[in-house]
Amino acid sequence: MTRYSASFLLLAALAMPGLAFAADSGGSSSPDCPKGQVWSSKDGKCVKASSELPDSDLIGTGRALAKAGRYDEALDVLAMVKAKDAVALTYVGYSLRKSGKTEEGIAHYHQALALDPNNAATREYLGEGYVATGRIDLAKAELGKVEAICGKGCEPYQELAEAIGTR
Repeated sequence: MTRYSASFLLLAALAMPGLAFAADSGGSSSPDCPKGQVWSSKDGKCVKASSELPDSDLIGTGRALAKAGRYDEALDVLAMVKAKDAVALTYVGYSLRKSGKTEEGIAHYHQALALDPNNAATREYLGEGYVATGRIDLAKAELGKVEAICGKGCEPYQELAEAIGTR
């Protein structure tokens, strides 16, 4: 990538925050949608949340809401997903864990890992759930699995190592 194309992408991202976020999350959501709305990839705008929308749009918005700390809204949107994949289950688990329902969140992480055992983010979040419940041995086991998936330099490894306190 040339310096000019990188500069253009940066300027475009700054000018259109929804676009910048969409690139980060697979192009399916925007953090700027008001409560009760979902980013529609088809329409290129926020629309009323509905189970009629593609699962990818619902999952992307659910993920964005969860990462923004809007856990109840994330759970509402993710409940509309018709075919819960590993990503949807991970962000249901994440939202539950972050809202204080740690054991329920852990159960969803296990469901996600049954579908995709090599998802480093899910393993990171599971490990963080174990840390929150004082099961450091299980968190360290997850850290080893994350390392096997993406190495010590990846973000999930770094985040879980920090949560465990092994950095």
